[in-house]
Order: sequence, then structure tokens, then C-alpha cells
Amino acid sequence: MKFTKIATSEQIDQKWVLIDAEGKTFGRIITEVATILRGKNKVCYTPNIDCGDYVVIVNATKAKLNGLGKIAGKEYFSYSGYFGSTKSIKMTELLAKNPEKLFRLAARGMLPKTKLGAKMIKKLKIYAGAEHPHTAQLAK
Repeated sequence: MKFTKIATSEQIDQKWVLIDAEGKTFGRIITEVATILRGKNKVCYTPNIDCGDYVVIVNATKAKLNGLGKIAGKEYFSYSGYFGSTKSIKMTELLAKNPEKLFRLAARGMLPKTKLGAKMIKKLKIYAGAEHPHTAQLAK
């Protein structure tokens, strides 16, 4: 009888992954990021353990958006809890104004909606330009 090997948190080796978004499609980047954050690209993947890696995305403003007809109509909503306080912003405006928030919202939607998902999204670092302070971690 064979048993499935289940990894523990002590056995997980978390690394740093650098993704350059320049010229790449937004949706393809996000699915790759979600897979890496979740740890599904590793042999030791265990659903109830955070076995994913840290991800650094640079040049977030230079990502391509395909299907502009659909994207022009996509809106993100925020609600403070007070009556009449619902605000919306279009996806193209959000990419120009705050690309970090757009990438974080899209990646968060592909992760589990639990404490584990909240822990995973903290390992995502996004920068609009090419500069980032994580060079020491990436040198490993």
C-alpha cells in the first residue's frame, strides 16, 4: 500500500521568484503568480500548508491587456459600509493610476479565501518600475 507524502511547514524551502511584466499579457502573469504563491508548481505541494514561494513583479505598468473591449467595461468596486459610498474605477484607469492594486486584486481572486490565502498574498511584492529593494533575497 502506497501513501501520499504530506509536507510539513519545516520541510518547505521558500525561494524568491522575479517576474518582469514588460510585454507580457496581464492574465498569463497573474495565473503564473497564483500558481507560484500557492506552491502548485512544486513536487511537495500540500493544500493545507503554505508551500509557495515569494514573488516579485517589476514593470507592472508595462503589462499588456488583451481584449480591450471587455477590459474597458470591467470595473472594480469599493464599499466603506456607509449608504451611498460605493465607488468604482475602471480597469484601464486602475492600471494607469495604481498597477500594484490591480495585480494584487487579480492574484487575490485566484487564491483561497481563508487565513492561508491571506498569508500567501503577503508574499507578493509588486513594483510599477524596474527598481525593487529585494535584490539581496533574489541573489540566493
